[in-house]
Amino acid sequence: MAAGNNPYSRFVAWAKVLLPLGALSLLATLFLIARQIDPDAAIPFADVDVEQFAREARIGAPEFSGVTEDGTVVSLAAAVARPDPDVPGRMTAERLSAEFEVPDGSRVTAVSGQGAVDSPAQRIELLGGVDVTTSTGYRVQSDGLWAALDKTSLTSLGPVEAEGPPGRISAEAMEMTQDPENPGAYVLVFKGGVRLVYEPGK
Repeated sequence: MAAGNNPYSRFVAWAKVLLPLGALSLLATLFLIARQIDPDAAIPFADVDVEQFAREARIGAPEFSGVTEDGTVVSLAAAVARPDPDVPGRMTAERLSAEFEVPDGSRVTAVSGQGAVDSPAQRIELLGGVDVTTSTGYRVQSDGLWAALDKTSLTSLGPVEAEGPPGRISAEAMEMTQDPENPGAYVLVFKGGVRLVYEPGK
């Protein structure tokens, strides 16, 4: 039998022709598909503004705790916090809550729609309507409140409406500080135009 009529030889001869043709067909197909691709659709994030992204950097559900010089434990939590681009060390927050556990065992919790934690100034600002509750039975509402991080001191940023053991209280301001006559105790003081509606049942 002649070598040219060998089935294996015929297969090799056809393969030398068909394989290069197949490769050319695949390349042509790839080029045709490539021309149909939309470059904008291929890179959906190509228009991201990097500087804007840096400005809008945020932290989800941050928590922080510390102790003041006079021993009050301060615990903070928020839904979202963002660095303030204008004030280094300051963070703005949404749905900010602060809890103060003072050395005498009492506790104060403040919740607000928004606020800020200013580390350089060592203070917290709760804004957008603040709801304050105390373990001694008071509930206070105000437009805003600020609290120190280095010592136990809370001050309302406007008039307050409160309910407590004696009844309903309205005043131009409220403060919670360490009792100057008794360093181991803390007092909640209402100031300016204080009006008390006494409720004997309470």
